[in-house]
Amino acid sequence: MKRRQFFSIAAASIAGLGTLALGARMQTGSLLGEALLVTPAQAATSEAMLEAGPLGEKTMGDPNAPNVVIEYASMTCPHCQHFHETTFTPFKEKYIDTGEVYFIFRHFPLNPLDIAAIMLTNCVPEERFFPLVDLLYDQQANWAFVDKPAEALLNLVKQAGFTQESFTACLKDQEVLDGIDWVRKRAADDFGVDSTPTFFINGEKTSGALTLEQLDELLAE
Repeated sequence: MKRRQFFSIAAASIAGLGTLALGARMQTGSLLGEALLVTPAQAATSEAMLEAGPLGEKTMGDPNAPNVVIEYASMTCPHCQHFHETTFTPFKEKYIDTGEVYFIFRHFPLNPLDIAAIMLTNCVPEERFFPLVDLLYDQQANWAFVDKPAEALLNLVKQAGFTQESFTACLKDQEVLDGIDWVRKRAADDFGVDSTPTFFINGEKTSGALTLEQLDELLAE
């Protein structure tokens, strides 16, 4: 599907709210359960890759850390949820909190429902972004794979302060949608991202729900 057609369909689905159910049963792209091998050479993260999108960056850690890890993730991707549930917390404690890694989190939507969830994370104040991402991953099975996902998503994000009115307004925000489009297009066209989660570790690309041990090895190279 062409990018423009994909986002036109997504925008129409999101604006209608009820039609978001179309996205709930969609396959989540070419998801990879196992990490792909990467070349042993460790290149510095390029300036182009570090360029922020129109919506800014969502980051953790020291920008001057010796390592940069960029994650491209989908909110409806089971493998992204698995990484979040099993690996991210110990990774954060070991590397981000200690100043060893500067972590950049970027969305890579795979379906209209995914876009809706991503838009919502971009409609909250900066300090509430990662808590909302946590909530969406923690409760993924209860909104992404149910019969009425729009209703389930609304009920869930009310915990993050949304009302029916702010929920609807966010999902109709063309500027937010265009910003998500920009990040997705650049990731696919310039960096070869075609599945989630995809990581760039000091510029080296690897895909799949990495374990802490795999991250240890990649960061040691």
